[in-house]
Amino acid sequence: MIENWAARAFNQDPESPNEIHGDDLAQKYGFEGGLVPGVTISAYITHPAVEYWGADFLERGHAHVKVVKPLYDGEDFRVEIDEQSATGYRARLLRAADVVSAQATVGINDDLPNPPRRRGDPVAARDYTPPKSSRTIWELLRAQGCKAFRYHWGGEHKMSSYLHDPNGMPQLLRGENAFANMSFILALSNFSADGNATMNPWVHLETRSQNFRAIAPGTDIIAETAVVDLFEKKGHEFFDAEVNLFDAADDGCLTTIWLRAIYHLAGSQGG
Repeated sequence: MIENWAARAFNQDPESPNEIHGDDLAQKYGFEGGLVPGVTISAYITHPAVEYWGADFLERGHAHVKVVKPLYDGEDFRVEIDEQSATGYRARLLRAADVVSAQATVGINDDLPNPPRRRGDPVAARDYTPPKSSRTIWELLRAQGCKAFRYHWGGEHKMSSYLHDPNGMPQLLRGENAFANMSFILALSNFSADGNATMNPWVHLETRSQNFRAIAPGTDIIAETAVVDLFEKKGHEFFDAEVNLFDAADDGCLTTIWLRAIYHLAGSQGG
């Protein structure tokens, strides 16, 4: 049986260039403090899947996660499994006073969908400076395409643990031989979007992800991004993007990610 789980939240990047993760700016927008990254919340709500299915989830698991309320560093939370079957579960992540922070549908595929192939988008140079985010820039990226980015899994990385104490993660996600965790994997969609149009502040809201391979230590990763929608709601400006991760060694697909985020908050002066 897939078990409920509880832990204490960890903001891995309080000094992020996206200042919504720092106390000062977040409080100006009415939050209690810097927001725990949405990708980290997603790792929490998929943690029971990795515990239950192990490497199988990293190789063929899928998840649809919506972040609906903020979570803060050091805050106790719990993941409650509301429904489950042999191939998946529905869950909520609850903060204090039973406030729902996120909800998700998580599962594992017996038959994987056909993975996408690399388009061959030009890979950005390490010193590439992206334009500042705006509706005009996002429209241009949607029409002309985005730059790809290269990443590496292994060694020290700010997203290498989604808990203050890495020993609270499943064994296959920690130590020298750790596979990439979902916080790191989903963060690559954030990094790739921000790498194409720098944003500050911005908010990760929702992902749909499908794993095709576990990402082993030493893997070089190419992330290709496509902007698929742009819209405005209640003064906030949103983008939807598809980010596909590939093994640089053989171009095999590792994970596909559909990402929704607010790139411009109502009242914000930033992109």
